[in-house]
Amino acid sequence: MIIGVVGKANVGKSTFFKALTLAEILIANYPFATIDPNKGFGHVRVECAEKFFNVKCNPKFGYCLEGTRFVPVEVIDVAGLVPGAHEGKGMGNKFLDDLRQAHALIHVVDIAGSTNEKGEPVEPGSYDPAYDIKFLEIELDMWYLSILKKGWEKLARQAQQEKSEITKVLAKQLSGLNITEDLVEKVIKKLDLNIERPVEWTEENLLEMAKEFRKATKPMIIAANKIDLPTAEKNYEKIKNQFPDYTIIPCSAESELALKEAAKKKLIEYIPGNPDFKITGQLNEKQEKALKFIKAKILDKWKSTGVQQAIDDAVFKLLKYIAIFPGGLNKLADQHGNILPDCFLLPEKSTAIDFAYKLHSDFGDNFIRAIDVKTKRTIGRDHILKQGDVIEIISGK
Repeated sequence: MIIGVVGKANVGKSTFFKALTLAEILIANYPFATIDPNKGFGHVRVECAEKFFNVKCNPKFGYCLEGTRFVPVEVIDVAGLVPGAHEGKGMGNKFLDDLRQAHALIHVVDIAGSTNEKGEPVEPGSYDPAYDIKFLEIELDMWYLSILKKGWEKLARQAQQEKSEITKVLAKQLSGLNITEDLVEKVIKKLDLNIERPVEWTEENLLEMAKEFRKATKPMIIAANKIDLPTAEKNYEKIKNQFPDYTIIPCSAESELALKEAAKKKLIEYIPGNPDFKITGQLNEKQEKALKFIKAKILDKWKSTGVQQAIDDAVFKLLKYIAIFPGGLNKLADQHGNILPDCFLLPEKSTAIDFAYKLHSDFGDNFIRAIDVKTKRTIGRDHILKQGDVIEIISGK
């Protein structure tokens, strides 16, 4: 699973990415500051199983703060998009191709309207951020359409003449976009297209199909960044009404980055996603003023900086993943004595056998049964797991 951070140049996208990952990347106030995609790891919040068992965990990956487990998720930051990217403008083809690997997108938008369509700074409130949301939809739709139409007439004619299933033909054509045969079938049915006569499908039909494929395979969260600027709140309310199908999160990437940097220097105690922090070190006048501003204008008003919520919602609400801990009925520690060292993210409706294979192919191949460690119940291979389960796999090997 990879989360893509996307958006126009100069909207705070690189700051958002650094706040999410604390990776050392270039942050600059000009278009195309990010040339190559940056990869890093953000973390999603999960209630740690240590609270249930009243123990102290030792995470192998990620970390745990006061019973909140932070599980790593790969994040890719792709350089800023510009209108016409699908036509190759602004290195658009490269940027779109980099997005191919992402399973969900966080679209960082300058909600204050202080960046124009070219990614240039303008007077706050002088640009409508709704255009950014629409333009990214259009760019992705046209990108999907271009892949869909590649050799389309020949494919459609051949499928119709040979009476081969167009669903299989399209799934193969679009496999690089994570489009499956089942999804193709659902979209054809939703659009009420004649599956026996694909040569009759119109350009409009193909565009609608591309849109449906994009929505299904690149679900999107809107991070309404720069929410602390004077024009931001009015725009945020307007955007929420204009785009009711999106989750739109008020966000201040700069504030999150400042809090994480202060926590790193042990000036404060801060749990990402929380509505408050505790001062633990000696602050200078500038630091004290900045933290007071963040507390009053961001945390007290919006209850978080929005950065943590964006990745949590992308993983748990858009992609519907669940977090599962491996553990034993008689032993929560691994061979090195680390307690609850692992936490895995799996798609919803994953079963005990899915989890066994996630741990190791031998566990899946030689699966006997599993145990729900919290309830001490034996469960079968087809038992559907739920968020926060602690599971022991009993294997013949």
